[in-house]
Amino acid sequence: MPLLSDWNGALAERFGAARVWRSMDGVSRRSAFLIDEDATVLGRWLYEDDELPGFDALVDAAERLRA
Repeated sequence: MPLLSDWNGALAERFGAARVWRSMDGVSRRSAFLIDEDATVLGRWLYEDDELPGFDALVDAAERLRA
């Protein structure tokens, strides 16, 4: 499964999520999106700045949606 970084918020902007997923200073907040091959957002997670995304939980969510 491909993973990518959206450090400048371009994808969040494309999916209409930039307002929610940006901090007050315009920096993208730590988050994760699960997007299918048709560009449909299937899941989204928002994390605190000091919180690391749970990679295993994200993979589990992807596997459940694929089944």
